[in-house]
Amino acid sequence: MLKRPIVPYQRRILHKMASLSQTKELFRRAEAVCFDVDSTVIKEEGIDELAKFCGVGDAVTEMTRKAMGGSMTFKKALTERLSIIRCSREQVNKLITDHPPQLTPGVRELVDRLHERNIKVFLISGGFRCIVEHVATQLNIPLHHVYANRLKFYFNGEYAGFDESQPTAESGGKGKVISLLKEQYGFKTVVMIGDGATDLEACPPASAFIGFGGNVVRPQVKERSSWYVTSFGELLKELEKI
Repeated sequence: MLKRPIVPYQRRILHKMASLSQTKELFRRAEAVCFDVDSTVIKEEGIDELAKFCGVGDAVTEMTRKAMGGSMTFKKALTERLSIIRCSREQVNKLITDHPPQLTPGVRELVDRLHERNIKVFLISGGFRCIVEHVATQLNIPLHHVYANRLKFYFNGEYAGFDESQPTAESGGKGKVISLLKEQYGFKTVVMIGDGATDLEACPPASAFIGFGGNVVRPQVKERSSWYVTSFGELLKELEKI
């Protein structure tokens, strides 16, 4: 019997399926899992919430959309957004107290399960360390497993910029952090999970990338992810196969 040749479209589907099974396997045997924070571990974008709190929400939300869509370098978008917000230390503290970040459903259970399996969990964020540390504490993630941007303030509490030396302040910064983790801990298999362009570009050096669309779907990330999930329950289910 003659076999029909596989047409290019079918080849793409087969390649996608192979990549999906490989990604799932890498996730099941990961030594470390790195999560993005804004719109992944938490429901909102921290910088947008800070902007709203400071009364400049609309201007900043549009710029976040461009940054996450990859149409502007991350550092440029961060610099421009912060120059609009110009938040004081007091405003940041009040935001965390009055409007604490909301965890995405299922993330606490997933992180607990990963910890039970002795898989190291890291938070790698282009957001702000003061907010991300609050999230890490809720999830029992050690603070030395947090990589995020640091806001700078003058002695009187006024905004003084951000620490531009942090790897997370740059496009490609999340990948730099993962390279550092592999070097520091000797990890062979590291999985990155996130919703945005900066998360996707962290693979490689991450062994695999899982796109997350539970809070917001970014089409170009969904398109380029071999495994794209819309709930953390899908990842928990996969871990049960071990």
